[in-house]
Amino acid sequence: MDDQPVEIAGAGPAGLAAAITLARAGQAVIVHDAHAHVGYRFRRDLQGLENWTTSQDVLAYFSRLGLTTAFRSLPCYQGSAFDAWDQAYHLCSDVPFFYMVERGPGDASLDTALLNQARTLGVEVRFNSRITAPKGRAIFATGPQSTDAIAVGYHFDTSMPDGFWVICDNRLAPQGYAYLLVMDGKGTVKSCMFRGFKQQALYVQRTVAAFERLTGMTMRNPRPHGGVGSFHIPVTALSGAHPVAGEQAGFQDTLWGFGMRVAINSGVLAARSLLEDSCYDSSWRKTLGSPMRSSLVNRAVYGHMGNYGYRWLLRYLQSHSDVRKALRYHYGPSRIKQLLSPLAHVVS
Repeated sequence: MDDQPVEIAGAGPAGLAAAITLARAGQAVIVHDAHAHVGYRFRRDLQGLENWTTSQDVLAYFSRLGLTTAFRSLPCYQGSAFDAWDQAYHLCSDVPFFYMVERGPGDASLDTALLNQARTLGVEVRFNSRITAPKGRAIFATGPQSTDAIAVGYHFDTSMPDGFWVICDNRLAPQGYAYLLVMDGKGTVKSCMFRGFKQQALYVQRTVAAFERLTGMTMRNPRPHGGVGSFHIPVTALSGAHPVAGEQAGFQDTLWGFGMRVAINSGVLAARSLLEDSCYDSSWRKTLGSPMRSSLVNRAVYGHMGNYGYRWLLRYLQSHSDVRKALRYHYGPSRIKQLLSPLAHVVS
């Protein structure tokens, strides 16, 4: 530990997780964020916090890391998916395979909960503030640096029941998926696409029409919103001597964009590397490297499946009584994925 504060660029989940980890160890921390408030990019977006990559529940995992779980979350045990021919598939699990959470500046959002915990621990958070050339120890976590995927659509008010719905159809979301999330009278509907960004308005229009037809979706006070995702396996996650965490380093779920858990984990690892004076590149490679290589292979395969392939995948998932276990298997490393990994780097 050092009397001089560690400076962190970015008050997203990765940056705040790093700040909390440092502060819990007694280290002074200053967090800088270029925006006016926490979660500026997300504006009360609903997202999924995945719960399938480990056997331990993600909320218990956060608690073990010393991170708060005092945010609103909806455990998702079951939902509906549709293929390009409007065939419905029921997906279910014995335990939540993800938690729906709110992002942005709302009182019950994940971002606000992390911010409150950081401040309670004495972290100084400065909004409308940037750092580019820190004089002492620092961590960079400023978010996506490129656009590998986009999620575009609407936030809205609704009387629909809580739940989630997915459509796998390249006519709505090229090489991605369209989704509808509803929690506590708020909804998010988006096309998450990995190609065809210039035609995003068309894909959003098709996505809204499809969910209206298939689910009876009703939107009140719709507000347009979009976000970008950035993913790659970095050669190094250091900027000079400073650790880089979250999507700024490329740490994301390459397959479907369930990357919050990866980003938060990288922030904790970055903080520990400063506290322990250890090699950050070694720690993230050991912890995140293998899952990210598997994720790249999954992305390459999924991107080439097409609508018939998506239909096969949905049939496969529906055939399992526990989707969480099936997803853990497909997200996990294997000998085949290890062999395909160099090819995935080429085609991704």
